[in-house]
Amino acid sequence: MLNYIWFIMLVLGIAVGVMNGRIDEVTQAVVNSSQNAIELGVGLLGIMCLWTGLMNIAEKSGIIRKISKAIRPVMSFLFPGIPREHPAGGAIVMNLVANFLGLGNAATPLGLKAMNELQKLNPNKDMATNEMSMFLVLNTACLQFIPATVIALRASAGSKNPAEVIGTIWVATLCAAISGVVAVKIFSSLSGNKIGSKTRHLNRTKRGKL
Repeated sequence: MLNYIWFIMLVLGIAVGVMNGRIDEVTQAVVNSSQNAIELGVGLLGIMCLWTGLMNIAEKSGIIRKISKAIRPVMSFLFPGIPREHPAGGAIVMNLVANFLGLGNAATPLGLKAMNELQKLNPNKDMATNEMSMFLVLNTACLQFIPATVIALRASAGSKNPAEVIGTIWVATLCAAISGVVAVKIFSSLSGNKIGSKTRHLNRTKRGKL
């Protein structure tokens, strides 16, 4: 759908430029925008490689696993339908950590992996579960402690103090995350669409044995 929207906007923009006799300006804008996109991509490449590499090291060294255990009570509250030690839990934690550090691009493949694992637990493949909805909200409105991408963008644009927005980003993302979690919990209780009661029953059984 977004592809159609962007296509219509581009076509309308070019058509308006032609009708107004400003096709030269449209062409120049295309050239300049393409150049800026390349410069921006190269500028972000370094910091993205750095944090993506650190995330990979954290995963292989077991830090992510330890973080998952440390925040297990929170994960159980947010995602009650995910069994313990399931790959979906680790992928969600890694995605949230990447978002917590402000690495939106680095978090994308982790988010796709998490959604894929959640889909495996989904008894109704044509309908998103509450856990999927919760993860989508947290992925979109996650608290950002270090907004690395925003800082890099501001630095590449010549800002004298690129990190001055950190405080406002903390407040904005915290409010968004809390509002999103509350909304998902409310609608989840109203819809009753959950990742299988069987999964939760297995979780309670495992806890009882432990």
